[in-house]
Order: sequence, then C-alpha cells, then structure tokens
Amino acid sequence: MIVLQHTVISDDIKEKFFVCNLDKCKGACCVEGDLGAPLEEEELQILADNYEQIKPYLSEAGQQAIAEQGLYIKDWEDDYSTTTINDRECAYAIYDENLTLKCGIEQAYLDGKINWKKPISCHLYPIRITKYDGFEALNYDKWQICNPACSFGADLGVRVYQFLKEPLIRKYGAEWYQDLEDLVNAEEVKS
Repeated sequence: MIVLQHTVISDDIKEKFFVCNLDKCKGACCVEGDLGAPLEEEELQILADNYEQIKPYLSEAGQQAIAEQGLYIKDWEDDYSTTTINDRECAYAIYDENLTLKCGIEQAYLDGKINWKKPISCHLYPIRITKYDGFEALNYDKWQICNPACSFGADLGVRVYQFLKEPLIRKYGAEWYQDLEDLVNAEEVKS
C-alpha cells in the first residue's frame, strides 16, 4: 500500500489495469448494485442547485423517481446516494442510441449547462473511498461487470491510477497526483 498525505492507497490501484470499455459493458455500473452512486455531503447542495439544468437530460422514469423520492436518498448507514428507478438504474442515467447508459449530469456539463461534471464517486470508479478519522482509504473495487475494462486496460498498458488521473486530481489536487506518480515510479525502479 502507498501512504500519501491523508490517504492510504491499495496496491491494486497502481498494479491493476483498467480503461472503461462502454462498447462492452454498456454502462452496467449505472444499473447494477444495491444503491445509486455514493454522494459526498457537499454534493447534495450542488445537485440541488443544478437540478433544473440537469432535469431536461433525464428520462421520464428518472424524473419521476426523483419527484417521488427526492434528488438523493439516505441509506441505512446514513450515507447519501443518487435516487434509483425501481431500485435499479441511477435516476440520472440515460440511454444513448446504442442503449449504453451514460450520465445525464455529465451530459449537462458537456453541453455547458452546469460546471459540475458528475458525482466524484462516479468519476473515480473503480476506486472507492472509505473515510476514517484522519485519513481516507482508496481501494480498487473489482467487479465482474468491469472485466472488459480490465482486459482493455491491459491491452493498452494503462493502470487504474493512470486511467483515473483527471478525477484523482479533481479530488486531491495536481500535487498529490504528482506525488503518487513519483512514489509509484520510485517503487518500480527499486524492483
């Protein structure tokens, strides 16, 4: 594991290969699982402030789920996550012409309607963050639906932390990411 500032990073993040392959998985991470996407507490207000600009991008079923359940839910562990449609896909997920799930929030961002790309948990996937007193643990969430991403990443020679450079910088800053790269490179030189 790598200890960097207030983070503890699992070795899988530097060793495993990963590049999303939406042609193969069709965005299954937006529909599989027990809950919607995890939300950080500060993202709740961002979602509320931007919902009217996001809403036109959502499906009717997504809009209805949000109207009935709210912009987000609080789960049994007092954590927040995005609303889901019938306990399945994220209410903010939309199908494109190839029946691939994409993010309505991100589409509003790409169209210049809002300045928030999407929840950081989605942007960082397959990294999941667990918060503890004084530090955060970054772990690789290995999930069968992402097998095509693992093989695609291996074909391209791209490791998890490299694929997730942009969201890692978004979350922790450019200096933190550079320090991570330096630590990984130093370990590779030793071995």
